[in-house]
This record gives sequence, structure tokens and C-alpha cells, in this order.
Amino acid sequence: MRARRSRSQLGLSLTLPLLFAAALPAAFSGGGGSRPWWGRGRVEDLRTAAQGAKDAAAAAFYELDMAQRDLEIALETIGAADDSPAAARAAADFAALGERIDQVSHHYIATVDAHDLDAEGLDAGAADRARAALLMAQSELQKVKADLDAFAARIAPLQERAASQLAQVTPAVERAREALRAATAALDEARAAGFGADELATSLAALAPELRLLNEGAGRHGVKPTIRRAEDVRRRAGAIAAEAARLPRLAAELDRRLSSLRTRAEAITTRAGKVEPVLSELRRRFAVACWQDLQRVPEQAADAVRRAEQLLVEARRARDEQRFDAATATLTSVQALLGRTDEAVSEPGERLRRLNEVSFDPKQEIERTRFVIRDAQRLAMAGRSVPEPRHARPLDAAVERLDRAVAELEAGGRHPDYWRFLTEAEGVRSAVAAVVEEMRAGR
Repeated sequence: MRARRSRSQLGLSLTLPLLFAAALPAAFSGGGGSRPWWGRGRVEDLRTAAQGAKDAAAAAFYELDMAQRDLEIALETIGAADDSPAAARAAADFAALGERIDQVSHHYIATVDAHDLDAEGLDAGAADRARAALLMAQSELQKVKADLDAFAARIAPLQERAASQLAQVTPAVERAREALRAATAALDEARAAGFGADELATSLAALAPELRLLNEGAGRHGVKPTIRRAEDVRRRAGAIAAEAARLPRLAAELDRRLSSLRTRAEAITTRAGKVEPVLSELRRRFAVACWQDLQRVPEQAADAVRRAEQLLVEARRARDEQRFDAATATLTSVQALLGRTDEAVSEPGERLRRLNEVSFDPKQEIERTRFVIRDAQRLAMAGRSVPEPRHARPLDAAVERLDRAVAELEAGGRHPDYWRFLTEAEGVRSAVAAVVEEMRAGR
């Protein structure tokens, strides 16, 4: 039984009786009962003392009840915000204190009920026994109150931490609500601009149950889960709002890319038409090995452009249907396809340029490659009298590979395989560059 429930049962009254004053006229008149007037005065003194003890016990009972109420609120706060072992121990300790409070409260109530201080036949012994019993009840109440105060001091850090966490709940929930309002407004604006935004509407509707849980409060779902839920709602609503605001820009960007890629496809078609004369010159001036891999470039370019145009039609349909992700993915594929085709169309002209240069003066390519080798050899010898075998071997192999390429070029007669020479020289430089990178990494 709780102290605060007991108070309504008692009907406490702290008004002191005035029996002594009422008895004065009879005492001085010499009439009345059989008890001498001085005997009646002593009884009234004891009744007054007992009534004072009763009032003091009632005050102690009230203070204990208020302290228990305050701690119940504190424990509710801790329980809502803290799931640590310390919080669990605090709840268990408070339950044990509650049992003690019930015990002393029962004893106090029983003591008050057992002693009727307003009875006319109250004698001195009964009044004195009532005073002693009430003083003992007061002492018990005060002792439990002291234990309750000590417990309150022990859990004060837990209460402060829980209160601090609780203080974060309201701002977090308000941020979530504000984000939901912003997402709703952005979605309405996008729809007013002609965008269906059905996926965004579905995502926004999925947040309604989360908002309901937030409205139920931290007292039901806990502080930390409520804060996490509020932050999740805020983040998801913010993403919806950002995506809704992005729809007009995304549509405009898709329109721009569609136009740009269509123009690029047309330009590649035009350039592919100029590849055949370049191939003719390659066939006329250089050995078969120099141009054989380029023969199907015009045909392959035409096929790639047709495929790109089909994909552009698909992308336009997806954009018009507001399937923006599909349109974006398709345009990315078109861009990659046209990029590869552009390089392929450019290759015959670039091949002819490089073959012209090397056929006019192969020494420039040879010296360029030898310089790269010598530079790597100097690095391998830096601070050493003998290079490390793991570096010397690939560099020696590079020298031999270049010498073989030069020998093959000189043995080619009127139509040497200049392209093989160029690819070999480039391969030598790449191999040497790998050795140089390894040496620098090791140092």
C-alpha cells in the first residue's frame, strides 16, 4: 500500500483539540464528574502531546509520500531513456524501497486507527501510550525517508543523463516533422509541374507509420529508439524532397544529353565516311600488317551508330514516361558506345600519321626509346656499383628487344612493317616504365 493512498483513508486533521479550555468552567465551579480537576488537566496535557505526535507523524507521512512520488517520476524518466544495467539496478532498488514504504505506511495507519485521541473517556495511560506509538511511527517514517533521500542522491547522475537525452527528443521529432512537411511540399510542386513522381509518393506514404510511432512518444517506445526513428524519418524525407526538387533539373539534363548524343552520332557518321580514303592510302603505301586490322572500321562504325540511334529512341521513350533512371542508364550506354566508335574512327588517321613519321625518320622513335632505357639504367645504378639483378635483367631484355625491332625494320626492304616496329618500341617503353616504378617504390 502506498503512502499517498493511505492519506485519503486517514482523513487527517492537524487541528488541536480544545478540550482543556472547555473543561475550565466546570473545574472552577466545583461541579462535574468524579475526576478531580487537577487529574483532568494532566490528561488533557497528555492528549495534547499525543495530538502533537500524531501531527508530526502525519507530516512525516506526507513528506515520505511526496518523496516517493518524485522518485517514481525520476525512475520513469530513467527507464524511458536508459537501458543500462545501472538503470535496471536502480529500478530494482526502488522496488525494494517501495516494499519498506508500504510496511511503515501500514504500521502508521494501524497506529493512528488504534488510538482515538478525541475519545471523552481517554485516560492518562492511553494518551501516553498513543503518544509513544505515534512517535515510533514517525521515527520509522523518517528513517525510510532518509533512505529514500540517499537513494535519490545515488541515482541523480542517471536522472541527469536521462533528462539530457529526453531533452533531445522534442527537437529531433520536430526536425522529422519539418522534413516531412518539406517533402510533401516538394512533391506537390513536382506534380504541379507535370511530373508523376509515383515512386516518391509511395516512399513518402511509407513514412506515415513512422510518424505515428513518433507521435506516441518516447515514454512508450524509449528515448534512444525515438531519436533514431526521428533521424531516420528526417533523412528519408529529406531524400524525397531533394529528389522531387531534382526532377525538373533531371528532365532538362536528359533532354540536353539526348540532343548532344544525337549530334555526336551524326558527327561520327560523317567522319566514318572519310575513313575509306585514309585506308586506301595506307594500303597503297604500307605493308599489309600496317593496316589489316583497320579494314572493317567503316562497317563497324555504321553498325555502332545504328545501335546508338536505337538506344536513343529507347532513352527518349523512357524520359517521356518519366522513367528517369532507365533513361539515364540507357544514355550512359550510348555515350560509352559512341566513345568507343569515335576512337575507332579516329584510329586510321592516327595510324597514318604515325606511320608517316616513322617512315620519314625512324631514328627519332629509336632514340626516344633508347633514352628511356638509359634513364632507367642510371636510376638502377644510383648509389650502387652493381645493379640489382631483378632490375638489370628486364632492362637488358628491353635493350635486346629494341635491337631486334630495329634489325627487323632494316631488313624489311622497300615495305618494312613500320607498325610492328612502333608497337615494339612502345612495348619496350612500357616495360622499362614498370621497372622504374618498382625501383622508386622500393626506395
